[in-house]
Amino acid sequence: MKLKQITLICLCLLFCTTISCNSSAKRSRRPVSRIEISADKIVAGAGLEVKVTVQPKNGELQKADLYLDNELLYSSEELSFSYSIKDVDKLGRRTIRVVATKTDGLEGTNYKSFDVLSATAPKDLELTLVQSFPHNPKFFTEGFEVHEGKYYESTGTNGESGVFEFDLKTGKTIREVRLEDKYFGEGMTILNDKVYMLTYKAKTGFVYDLNTLEFIENFSYNTTEGWGMTNDGEFLIKGDGSANIDFINPSTYKVEKQITVCDNRGIIKNINELEYHDGVIYANVWMTNLILKIDANTGQVLAKADCSSLYNSLGNLSDVDVFNGIAIDKSNGKMYVTGKYWDKTFEIKLEEKVN
Repeated sequence: MKLKQITLICLCLLFCTTISCNSSAKRSRRPVSRIEISADKIVAGAGLEVKVTVQPKNGELQKADLYLDNELLYSSEELSFSYSIKDVDKLGRRTIRVVATKTDGLEGTNYKSFDVLSATAPKDLELTLVQSFPHNPKFFTEGFEVHEGKYYESTGTNGESGVFEFDLKTGKTIREVRLEDKYFGEGMTILNDKVYMLTYKAKTGFVYDLNTLEFIENFSYNTTEGWGMTNDGEFLIKGDGSANIDFINPSTYKVEKQITVCDNRGIIKNINELEYHDGVIYANVWMTNLILKIDANTGQVLAKADCSSLYNSLGNLSDVDVFNGIAIDKSNGKMYVTGKYWDKTFEIKLEEKVN
């Protein structure tokens, strides 16, 4: 290769390198924001102080938008600003989001979360045992419901899942519909002459005709798991094992509202079997013997009951034989509870403790 050709190649390489370096130097970088808040936890009705600092990195800042969840609260063109969020009332984990935008249109987003808790501690409920009934010890109980004087239960585990109508006094099955072996059944509820049943991890629910137990349709949901289910006469009310409870339109299967279960100490996860009655949701907390009484509008835990006396009365239970199942007869307010593989169903009363 001649010297002239070598020189020409070197000049070309040098030119390309220079262009590449200049291009890298001019490449815009995303702005970075820092969010500081006055507290990680507040009680409902309190406020929060937020301080935001933005570093454009290069270029100029056009604006920084401050959101609480999906609500735009404030926009600023300053690199640093403060904002007071007042009267935060929705319980649960709330998220502050800052979207910083440069004049070239490039955006950078940052998040900061805090918890909104109940301002009052839940009351203690005293449990009174009224009477007990036989329960099928082969039922891995998931859902439990009384509807127009008849008793229904849904069960889990693959190959054993289904919905059963049973006789309370004998525990014997009257009617049943079973899921395919590939499905692990979960909670159930009855609304508008239809039986709705969840599955554990298939993200699929099933709908049956109440009168015939014939299959009508299935539906899907976006949560990773399905757990407890009830209804308030309008919406299907569904849990997924977290602290969140969804209110679902039974016509579209879209989530119309969500509440988060909280008391004065924190967010409560593992919300399991659900039962709605007179504006409140009664819920098991998985792997405990607790019943929570939850405000269906806010998620606030109003009261709680320890049902360990029922569990202990059964004797020789394994780790999987947990308390699971709450049903209320709407005609007379009687409450019934049971658990996985329990051989008894209990009628109980829950009343506020007198100090």
